Amino acid sequence: MFEGFEQKRIAASGTEINLVIGGDGPPVLLLHGYPETHVMWHKMAATLAERYTVVATDLRGYGDSDKPPSGEDHSGYSKRAMAQDQVEVMRALGFDRFSVVGHDRGARVGHRLARDHRDAVERLAVLDVCPTLHMYMSTDMDFATAYYHWFFLIQPFDFPERMIGADPEFYLRRKFKFIANAETAITDEAWAEYIRCFSDPATIHATCEDYRAAATIDLEHDRADFDQGMSVPVLALWGKLGVIERSYDPLAVWREHTSGPVTGKSLPCGHFIPEEAPLEALAELLPFLSG
Repeated sequence: MFEGFEQKRIAASGTEINLVIGGDGPPVLLLHGYPETHVMWHKMAATLAERYTVVATDLRGYGDSDKPPSGEDHSGYSKRAMAQDQVEVMRALGFDRFSVVGHDRGARVGHRLARDHRDAVERLAVLDVCPTLHMYMSTDMDFATAYYHWFFLIQPFDFPERMIGADPEFYLRRKFKFIANAETAITDEAWAEYIRCFSDPATIHATCEDYRAAATIDLEHDRADFDQGMSVPVLALWGKLGVIERSYDPLAVWREHTSGPVTGKSLPCGHFIPEEAPLEALAELLPFLSG
């Protein structure tokens, strides 16, 4: 799915990150969402690589990256820790400054990366998310119903792990279908990779810890530096058929979090933009990344 790309594993703080790298030009870091891996970018990576050096990683806990311990406070899967992984990976590849494109969980890591490593992030594109703190603080029945997994996965160990582990493939297929009608957009090759990776109990546990961190330590971090904001340009894209469209004003929300310009629009799809609407996403990303 990534012809011409090279696979690597790079050591970061207490973990190793799996990635693919290809292309030539200014560096762009692609960060995937839940419950996927770097494979989610396979419909977009080749086109981006015509103009950019593309680095697509598996977040810690996901795919073929390591699954380090979380700790009692879930800090091992805080977005701060996950962002630190990514900046160390990019430095190891020789990139001190780069653009970030994140979907879902990857966008949350990208948001934290742009706050904690302001000199490293040139531009930030966020796909189908609003900031975590805002979404938790504005939760209503519609959001809680559509994003039920936010509240299921944060339950104490090992309730969600056992439930998901009983039939990981059923859970994955239900997860994609429930949030958006994306199943037909995901290729057989991508499905095989998602199922392979998510059938590992360590992945199930680590991804639960990602959400537990989001509901605890990540909120502490977000509250602590809310007034500091970011200064990077932000491109916000979201699915016309998704929860972000009907529940939020994404451009207004993101403008509360950065002093840089915020642009964006909805795309004709659900939540899984890189696989449902890759051409439409590229049409917005390419001019944004070029500045």
